[in-house]
Amino acid sequence: MKSALILMLAPALVLIAQISPSVPSDSSAARTPILVELFTSEGCSDCPPADAFLQDLDQQPFPGAEMIVLSEHVDYWNHDGWTDPYSSHFYSERQEAYASEFALRSVYTPQMVVDGSSQFVGSNQAEATKAFAAAVAAPKIGIRLSSLSLDSANALRARVETDALPSGHKADVYLAIALNHAESQVSAGENAGRRISHTAVVRIMNKVGSIQKDHAFAQDIQVKLPSNLPADDLRVVAFVQQAHQGRILAVTMQALNHR
Repeated sequence: MKSALILMLAPALVLIAQISPSVPSDSSAARTPILVELFTSEGCSDCPPADAFLQDLDQQPFPGAEMIVLSEHVDYWNHDGWTDPYSSHFYSERQEAYASEFALRSVYTPQMVVDGSSQFVGSNQAEATKAFAAAVAAPKIGIRLSSLSLDSANALRARVETDALPSGHKADVYLAIALNHAESQVSAGENAGRRISHTAVVRIMNKVGSIQKDHAFAQDIQVKLPSNLPADDLRVVAFVQQAHQGRILAVTMQALNHR
């Protein structure tokens, strides 16, 4: 089964590469940032192919787009002998809000959500390609993440600034802190005996403010980090999302440089 799924992934990656003309890898001005959220679990046997696909997306295979990926581990699979060490009920609740937004009957894994605007099975790369093309064409406002540092008390400090929202919009501002890489040797449940790797595993996601229509956002942020998070293996993502967990209006990412 695993081999068959891997074979299914290859044609879709070719499709991604062919969707638009190539651009230089250092041409950041020509790349549109896209937020790709994967709702996953180490207790779900269908999730590893989607986890692998997210890792591929983190390598920036889609011309014209800057893929900003986040792996959000839900907790409702923690019932079959294996507790996902990266799971949190917060991500289950975030996924439930998306289910309501997309008028789905229920939540499921693996689920990929692109820019808060489209959703599909996380390993369905044909659907992903269509979603990425639509996301690249959608307008976004500017967002800047600066002054990142980690102080002696293990508190992350950052400044988040945005351009003004378009008229008629209201939005929330989020800050997410994620592990660049994580692995588990799963000993029970549907993935028993498998070693699973992940990318951009969210460990903290906080709403840090709101923006009213025609206004911009500028704020200094401080987030206390758990002592077990490796400061040299973290990324920080700031994004603006339409109120009631709607479309992503802005997103940016930076590595955390430990000082």
